[in-house]
Amino acid sequence: MSETLSVTIPPAAPPHRLSVVVPMYNEAENVEPLVKRVHEALDAYPHAWELVLVDDGSSDGTPAELVRVARHYGPHVRIVSLMRNFKQTAAMQAGVDAARGDVIVTMDGDLQNDPIDIPRMVARLLNEDLDLVAGWRKNRKDAMVMRKIPSRIANRLIARITGVKLNDYGCSLKAFRADVIKNVRLYGEMHRFIPAWLATVTTPRRIAEEVVSHHARQFGQSKYGISRTFRVILDLISVFFFMRYRARPGHFFGGIGLGMGVIGMLILTWLAGLKLFTGAAIGGRPLLLLGFFCIVGAIQFISTGVLAETLARIYFESGAAAQYRVRNPDNPADNESWHKPGQAAA
Repeated sequence: MSETLSVTIPPAAPPHRLSVVVPMYNEAENVEPLVKRVHEALDAYPHAWELVLVDDGSSDGTPAELVRVARHYGPHVRIVSLMRNFKQTAAMQAGVDAARGDVIVTMDGDLQNDPIDIPRMVARLLNEDLDLVAGWRKNRKDAMVMRKIPSRIANRLIARITGVKLNDYGCSLKAFRADVIKNVRLYGEMHRFIPAWLATVTTPRRIAEEVVSHHARQFGQSKYGISRTFRVILDLISVFFFMRYRARPGHFFGGIGLGMGVIGMLILTWLAGLKLFTGAAIGGRPLLLLGFFCIVGAIQFISTGVLAETLARIYFESGAAAQYRVRNPDNPADNESWHKPGQAAA
């Protein structure tokens, strides 16, 4: 990656304010280069912007570096410090919640995403009236076995199950309309599934993909390994459930319960007929146990469906609790601490 970025001027976009959100965990060596590259890419940006850096409970020198760099560049570089390591998804949610822009861009803090792509992605988002432009690391600079292969498998699984066809779900470089992404709450490892979650509040036709640059990691160590694949599979099951049954979980559990109940009733009716009309002994037949447990299972699934419907109503009426805790929240006035067009870099 070169020291000086060659900035390509994208087509003019409508007036807006931009928030760039970057979660960071134990990335002390990357803090200053990252902030410098963001400024190189956006110093000539014709609209107001801010940089929101989220410290996800780092245990190295990242917090001190964030404070030092933010003081050097000015108040448009804001820090959100989480009280402990809540993982990337919660850190990204904290940054989105703190962002004040009309457009929100998320990216990794390891210098593998390139901020030079931000103006082009934002221009496409606004000019084409989209809700999300997701980055596609077409020429990905990562290890084949530990990163590329698991990612390809995960991308195909997610696209097949969710119906949102993208080539790269795992790229953190994404541009959103703020009023859309703020309607989505992220949990677990759900940052990978943001396009699928967005499809629950907007149409997939307003989701697009843009080829972006990708660089090999220069400093620090990757926080992800092959074990993340298994967590992604578990989260994918949750995504499948919530996309189809989030507002009607009783239909999911009730459907299974009714199916088991029908099977159980058919088995028991057949056995009762054998007993009444032929006098055959049915007490020792495995089918009797199977029919009995199908009825019991049906009652349990239907009861679970009723409880799930009740919980869903409570959820939608009361809202979700925050999945992170912020230390010393930073709430500047809405008209302050923005990097304005023509403002000189520090």
